[in-house]
Amino acid sequence: MFLALKEIRHEKLRYGLIIGMIVLVSYLVFVLSELAYGLAQQNTQAISSWNASKVVLNSDANDSLSQSLITKQTADKVKLTAHEAYIGQAGVVAKAKGQAKLSAQFLGINQSQFIYKRVKVTAGHKPTTNHQIMVDDSFKDNGYRLGDKVTLNSTDTQYKIVGFTHNAKLSVAPVIYGTLGTWRTLSHVTSDFQASGIITNRDSFKTKTSGLSTLTMGKFINKLPGYSAQNTTFTFMIGFLMIIAMVVIAVFLYILTMQKLPNYAVLRAQGIPAKVLVTTTVSQALVLVIGGLAIGATLTLATVLALPAGVPMSFNVPLLAGVTGGILLTGVIGALIPVKVILNVDPVSVMGG
Repeated sequence: MFLALKEIRHEKLRYGLIIGMIVLVSYLVFVLSELAYGLAQQNTQAISSWNASKVVLNSDANDSLSQSLITKQTADKVKLTAHEAYIGQAGVVAKAKGQAKLSAQFLGINQSQFIYKRVKVTAGHKPTTNHQIMVDDSFKDNGYRLGDKVTLNSTDTQYKIVGFTHNAKLSVAPVIYGTLGTWRTLSHVTSDFQASGIITNRDSFKTKTSGLSTLTMGKFINKLPGYSAQNTTFTFMIGFLMIIAMVVIAVFLYILTMQKLPNYAVLRAQGIPAKVLVTTTVSQALVLVIGGLAIGATLTLATVLALPAGVPMSFNVPLLAGVTGGILLTGVIGALIPVKVILNVDPVSVMGG
């Protein structure tokens, strides 16, 4: 390690450029990874907050909550416990006087069921009547405030914002929580319909009721519009970028090591064991890669904090750790590739004797 650090201090420009390259590569991979994670979260934030296990939909709804309708007659055949909850979904456009229109997902819920109880309030309170709504915090960024009267879609009915909730998004759109009665009004369905679906947090939940199908939450999320395609695209993009980054870093470290063969030859001629040279090479690679990764991670965190709330980036430590581990491993491999050359270096031939 002593030799590694001493050489880095002596060749500041050369090693500074290597670290700079690692910083740029790692920063690019980190930013894309956090952007992909942030977008995935915005598809499922509301669902994640319920901590649900399964969803029951109309069997003809093509596994889509927004296209599903369950009649009261059918719903009455399903035995619900404290672990189940009705939910109604409708796409809406919210508009308040003097504010911009916002596309949102309206979710109608029952006050006595678990989803209503699990939704956390950041300001105000939860809706208790058909003319009250609770909205995602992103409405604040667009100028909406507690007490604002909002119209939904083309109806003249006004709904009062009585509360805000954090991280409530579904299919990248902010969520508006209200009652099932309001959902029926917005969906233009009669009181013969109970809900769009049934959410449960019981893994053991089953129903054999005709006309209904039960999906695991994982399968339901994968069926969300655009979710699978988006995740697949980002996964391949980040995967290819990781491979390219690893190859570039490994090649740079390999070339750097090969350029130092004359120095290694001199050290070998002075009686320095080959094991010490190999250890120095690996230690130097670790210092360079760790230094570059640390700066890249710091820049990524600063970017996440500096970007406006509308940019769906999220700082995820496990994801960042996985990417960091992959790049770090690549750096070590790049340094180990020329080990055989270092072990067999002949001082006489290298120095031109």
